[in-house]
Amino acid sequence: MDGNNCPQTRLLDLGLKDLWRYRDLVLLFVRRDFVSTYKQTILGPIWFFVQPLLTTLTFIIIFGNVAKLSTDGLPMLVFYLSGITIWNYFAQSLTATSTVFRDNAHIFGKVYFPRLTMPLAIVISNLVRFGTQFTLFIVVWGYYLIFSDKVQPNWLIVLTPLLVVIMALLSLGLGMTFSALTTKYRDLAILLTFGVQLLMYATPVIYPLSSLPIAYRWLILANPMTSIVETFRYAFLGSGTFSWGGLGYSLLISLLVLLLGTIIFNKVQKSFTDTV
Repeated sequence: MDGNNCPQTRLLDLGLKDLWRYRDLVLLFVRRDFVSTYKQTILGPIWFFVQPLLTTLTFIIIFGNVAKLSTDGLPMLVFYLSGITIWNYFAQSLTATSTVFRDNAHIFGKVYFPRLTMPLAIVISNLVRFGTQFTLFIVVWGYYLIFSDKVQPNWLIVLTPLLVVIMALLSLGLGMTFSALTTKYRDLAILLTFGVQLLMYATPVIYPLSSLPIAYRWLILANPMTSIVETFRYAFLGSGTFSWGGLGYSLLISLLVLLLGTIIFNKVQKSFTDTV
């Protein structure tokens, strides 16, 4: 069965039953994404550790030592690494899912399977990357927890899985939306890459929310990633801001984006082979 003869799909249908039936295929795609990324690299999965460390060191030099941005009195290494660890999962999942249709047109045009398996597999495979980088963060965090009194964790650490789920929903919804749109407008993929980089500066990754003028904080708080980063940092480091309302807002926006992404994705998947 080719891609144009796939079963009729309702716009709001996530196809959860089909996804469960094709769960082995999802795992196969997860393995494929993991292997293909590092198969021909010298360091292989070690890049999971190297990339956030190099990024953190760059931030320490540029934003910490040169720009003298505040870190709320926290050690720069653990402050920047906390933001990078959270941000990387969202950014990498969004960027990778945004080109699903374009990158896999040769498969979609030959055989039917639930199209959502591919973006879902990307979000899951990035959990492996996140788990590795989170382990690196825990090692650094543990060092400062033992040898410094500047790190004051609290019970909100238990919300970490919820934060990951919200990021997964948000990146999946946005990724499906852009994946559908890039089948017709190819330059959106380039715009998204640039946009994700700009969005990081609109998220308290390299600065604490408390360092911003009160009059402009609402602009940053409108970004659903803000509460996620701030909650993670507040939970593990004891510095930053936390609000149930802010976290609820992030969850609500993520669900709405997922709903919109599902509608657009299901609409485009019926005819995308004509435009890709």
